[in-house]
Formats: sequence, C-alpha cells, structure tokens
Amino acid sequence: MTTLDERAAVRRPPGRRQPVRARPEHVLVPIGLGAAAVIALWWHDTPAITGFGDWLTNAGRITGLLAGFATVVLVALMARIPALERGVGTDRLARWHAMGGRYMVWLVMAHALLIIWGYAVTAHTDPIHQTKTLLLSYPDVLMATVAGLLFVGVGIVSARAARRRMRYETWYYLHFYTYLAIALAFSHQFATGADFMTSLPARVLWSALYITVGALLVWFRITVPLWRAFRHGMRVEGVYRESPGVVSVWVRGRHLDEFRAEPGQFFRWRFLTRDLWWAANPYSLSAPARPDMLRVTVKNFGEHSAALSRLRPGTRVFAEGPYGAFTAGRRRRRKVLLLAGGVGITPIRALFETLPAAPGDLTLVYRATDWSDVVFQEELRRIAETRGAALHYLVGSRRDLGGDPLSPQVLTRILPDLSDHDVYVCGPDGMANAAKAALHQAGVPRRRVHHESFEF
Repeated sequence: MTTLDERAAVRRPPGRRQPVRARPEHVLVPIGLGAAAVIALWWHDTPAITGFGDWLTNAGRITGLLAGFATVVLVALMARIPALERGVGTDRLARWHAMGGRYMVWLVMAHALLIIWGYAVTAHTDPIHQTKTLLLSYPDVLMATVAGLLFVGVGIVSARAARRRMRYETWYYLHFYTYLAIALAFSHQFATGADFMTSLPARVLWSALYITVGALLVWFRITVPLWRAFRHGMRVEGVYRESPGVVSVWVRGRHLDEFRAEPGQFFRWRFLTRDLWWAANPYSLSAPARPDMLRVTVKNFGEHSAALSRLRPGTRVFAEGPYGAFTAGRRRRRKVLLLAGGVGITPIRALFETLPAAPGDLTLVYRATDWSDVVFQEELRRIAETRGAALHYLVGSRRDLGGDPLSPQVLTRILPDLSDHDVYVCGPDGMANAAKAALHQAGVPRRRVHHESFEF
C-alpha cells in the first residue's frame, strides 16, 4: 500500500480564477461557419461554369479548399488548448479528430482525381497524360502530390485495424508526418489555387489562419511544457507497489498547484530515462494534487508502463497537462455514483475523495475480475468511512457471480434510486460501453452518464 501521507489534499484557494471551459458548440459552430466561408470564397471567385470539364474542375477546387481548411481544424483540435481540453474533453476531441481525418483524406483524394479528370476533359486528353503534365509543368504540384500520399499513409495507419497492430508510440510518431505533409501542400495552394493567385486578401486571411493555429500548436505543445519543466522541477519521489502489476509513482515538484489540476484529469508523462524519455504517455492522477506532489497509478499493459516500476527516485519528469473533462464540473445532480472497472479506479479514486457530497449521497461501485486486481482497498475504506459514502465491490467472473454484475438489475439493487444519480464511469472500453448501456436501460439519461476514454 502507499506509504506517503495523503492528508494534505489541496483545495483550490478561495478567489482563484476558474479555468475557462469551452463547450462543444463553441468548437462545432466556428468549424461550420469556417466551412461555409470557404465555400463562399469559391463562389465569389468562380465565373459561370460551362461544360462537363468545368464542373469537374470546380468540384476539385471545392474539395481542395475544404481539405485545406480541414487540415487546420484537425491540427487545432489536437493543439491541447486548455479551454478545449477541460471543457470538451480530450477523448471527444480525439474522436472528432479521427472522424475529421477520414473526411480530410477523402477530400484530398477527391481533389486530386477531380482536378486531373476536369483538366483532361477540358484539354481533350487522357487522365494519364494530364497527370504527367500537372506533375511536370505546374508549380509545386509534385510537392503537393507527396503531401497527398503522406496524408493517405497516415490515414491508413490510423485506421482501427492498423492501430491495433502497432504500439501507441509507433503510431504517435508516424503521425508527425502530417506536419511535413501540411508544409509541402501549403505553397501549392497559393501557386496554383485559383482562389488565391489573384486575391491578396484571400492569401492574407488563409495565411493568418495557418499561422494562428501553428502558433497555438507550438505554444501549448512545446513552449508551455518546456517552461513548466523548468518552473516546477519535477522528479520521481518514489515508486510503490499497489497490487501485482500495478504501481503508484509519486512525483515531487515546486508550485504544482499552479497546474490547477482537478481530480479526474490526466497528464502526459515523460520520464527522462534512457528508455523512456522519447515517449509521453497519458496517466490519470490517482490522488488529489498537492502543491508539492502528484501521484499516478499504472497497470502493466506494455513496455512503457512496465518500465515505470523500475524508475529510480530523482528521475527528472516532464508533465504536459492537465487534460480531460472527467471532473466534478460535469455534475448535474446531488447524488453521484462512481463506477470503476479494473485500473479505471485511478481517476475515480481521486473523485471519491474530493467530490462535494453529503453523507449518503456518494456511492462507489468497483468491478474487478479477481481480488488481486483490486487496488487502494485501504484508502477507499478510509475515504468511505470519513465521508459517509457507500463502497461496493463486484469481484469475480460472470460465471462466479451468476451473470452480468453490471446489469441494470444489479445496479438498481445496489441503488434503487439510480435514475436520480449522476454517474461517472471509468474502465476498459468494453466494460465502460456495457455499463453505459445498462445505465441507460436503468433510466439514467445519457447526459448524466460521464465517461472519458483514455485509449487515444
């Protein structure tokens, strides 16, 4: 069990400014308006369309403009802007990014094919000859072709079937080729794009859009983490075994309250050892943040997580964050159920200690296949006793328990007034999806079921 004192859990000092949180509509509405503005730009610069070749070429122009706009949107979604991360949630942003990435790849492919076909029809030649002409005679088209192939390649390795066959770190670093593709494609837009060649205002606004998003990316993903590493001077304080294959890592630093980390959030951690320095993996806080200490608890799922058990005290640490919207700010009702599965207990444990609730209004249900998988037993018992909260364990296989332990019938037996609760769910995706379906069947509205996936 953890040996460090946790009694100094920190509350936000009175009067401190609350973090800004964007809502989903604050993201989706500007995206929609931006796409409409792109189409308006095409409309403004397009004379009368005549002939089949002209129709094809202009369809290619529209798809190209939308692909260029989608590229900026995708980068902005993953720029780790705090207001988006805290309000919308990292998992939702990642889902939007993945969905938008698929559309962008199709737009890039459609743009190339439609332009080739349209030019070929207009020039009364075949598509192969027209392709050679575009590549050899038009400025920057060859670079744009390489960029398009890079976009398609990244899209292929990001497909679910491919993702499952590679390590997270491998997929993560292959994604960096996207930035090379953006750089290669940008000049092509000005060199051959009919909407930009003759319009200085269009070029200025388009450049400002790319520069602004690029500046946000550099600021929040490079500058801020480096400054915080210098400011907070974080190092590993100790590593403690919680259960077989599960360890807690305590990280000590200066002024850690400046992170304004909330229970339920996570950081991307980079431990500066020879084997780990190059990987930044997401791990949730498993205890409330203190001004001098943070704790994460990690299960051995792979090489990176297994290596954490061998960390030595004094190892330097970089931490990016905090990220995520799995916090008390989502709460709508007085009564709260916390539903954890396996190592998903880590953010739930922090919420269990800190969620404001009167005695009897807070319940934790912890699902595990075996008692050896259960962590924080003593901590959870102490928190439950101190707060007057209910603590239930559902441990064992379905066969041992006589059915699904997270069925609507079992959950309503534990909490007859379940439909009056807000529910926070964290665990493996299969468990979380089954639990959300059961909660919906039990009468809990979807807007009161809070879940954030950590499988990016």
